[in-house]
Amino acid sequence: MPKVRVFVQVALVAILGVAVLGSTLRIAQMGGDYEFFDPLIDVKHILTTRYVEEVNAAALQRAAIDGMVESLNDPFTVFVPPPDVREFEKALTGEYVGIGAQVLVRDGWLTIVTPLEGSPAFRAGLMPDDRIVEINGESTFGKTAQDSVDVLTGQPGTSVELTVERAGERFGVTIVREQIKTLPVKGFHRRGAEGEWQHLIDADRGVIYVWLTQFNPGCARTVGEVLLRHGADRGELGGLILDLRWNPGGVLGEAIALADMFLSDGVIVSTRGRAHPEEVANARTQGTLPDFPIIVLLNEASASASEVLAGALQEHGRAVVLGTRSVGKGSVQSVITLPNGKGAQLKITEQGYYLPSGRSLQRTDTSVEWGVDPTPGFYLPLTTEQASELLRVRREEDLIRANNEGDWSDPASIVERLRDPQLAAALRAVQARIDTGEWEQTGRPGPEREAIALDELRRAERTRDLMLREIGRLERRIAAIETGVPDAAGRAQRDLWDDALDLAGGTLEVLDPDGNRVVRLRITADDLERWLLDAPLEPAE
Repeated sequence: MPKVRVFVQVALVAILGVAVLGSTLRIAQMGGDYEFFDPLIDVKHILTTRYVEEVNAAALQRAAIDGMVESLNDPFTVFVPPPDVREFEKALTGEYVGIGAQVLVRDGWLTIVTPLEGSPAFRAGLMPDDRIVEINGESTFGKTAQDSVDVLTGQPGTSVELTVERAGERFGVTIVREQIKTLPVKGFHRRGAEGEWQHLIDADRGVIYVWLTQFNPGCARTVGEVLLRHGADRGELGGLILDLRWNPGGVLGEAIALADMFLSDGVIVSTRGRAHPEEVANARTQGTLPDFPIIVLLNEASASASEVLAGALQEHGRAVVLGTRSVGKGSVQSVITLPNGKGAQLKITEQGYYLPSGRSLQRTDTSVEWGVDPTPGFYLPLTTEQASELLRVRREEDLIRANNEGDWSDPASIVERLRDPQLAAALRAVQARIDTGEWEQTGRPGPEREAIALDELRRAERTRDLMLREIGRLERRIAAIETGVPDAAGRAQRDLWDDALDLAGGTLEVLDPDGNRVVRLRITADDLERWLLDAPLEPAE
């Protein structure tokens, strides 16, 4: 049996690297921080005693806490009030009733990180980076992730209406909530009425395929059982394709245990933070499986523990990584029960993950490198259409059906039926490694930093365009409301020219104080006035 050694580190166990801690914070530890609270107490006293109307003290307290947390600009640090703790803990363990998707707030909107495999969100076709702009007709803009999660979760069998924005197009999706029970270890096809997953993708060469959708407790042991069934401990396994695409992470100890199966020594991962000494997880020789080729599939939705495992195997030269750059979620969260919070909890980023080389995985606003990149020669992105088709086929294969027609014994047929170019490339690479002893580079050399920066620029520009579109909707709404307000037309408003004028295609000239032309610009849209209203300008005549 391969070793399944769960690395015990209190602050690292839970979904997306979250751990539940019993808080032992004491007032004595605050020291001179009392001065911090003096103005807060003053403001609270003045508001509660002198404000024109009676104020809600609980709302003031919640707003103060939310303000402190939001100032960190960290989507993974959140305050959980007592009424929400039960649902929050369910979400951490993956046991809850909802749509089954990892979400965060990006650019003000609720955004899908990844649908959980086999969940209602997965079956409905939701994809990473899908923007949920409305839930049951209410906009998600400006709301916290928890606000939206509160609406997405509910009773089993009830439905929720979503408006989804993808590549600039909006469409509606109805999803029926259900109990989410994630089964993290999959194969490429389910066989028979029992739905047994097939993993042997090339019987002649002994190549198996394992799709790990999330690092749930016990998943390392389950993967180990798959490996043993195919003779990994006896040297009979030809190769392994480990698919971590769309894997949002999970229990860090499971990722360490998996890496420990394949590595005989060396650092797997280290964690450190301002309030914690460095913790290092090292591989051990005992229980290491015999050597065989490993190729790991990653994409832009592979996060946290996925990046730890892939990065450790890659940096030790134990595996090739194929696909695209991962998320860059290299922060470690702890969940602390507040001693005076009546059961409230604070999920706080306390540490960061560091690869064996010492490099941080974390992506920040100023990062030029983050996450895990494919091995040179194995960069292979998918188009939106390819990813959509791949996930559609996977949703079909996830169904347990009594009648599974077709021949699944031919590797070429398998990858063709799965509509998965990345899996096809991975299989060809492993086959070449087994046949010739050398890896065949079945992808591209990989994107340069400039190319990645350009992709980020395009994302930012698309976000800007979407925000401008939302501003346009608000302006139309304001205009519609103004038609029903008698004195709206008489309000003093700044107006540079008649709003009925369409200036697109015209020109704008900038002159210096002497009347000399500085620049002559072509107007490319009809909303120029909106851009100039807040500029230091006034009519010259």
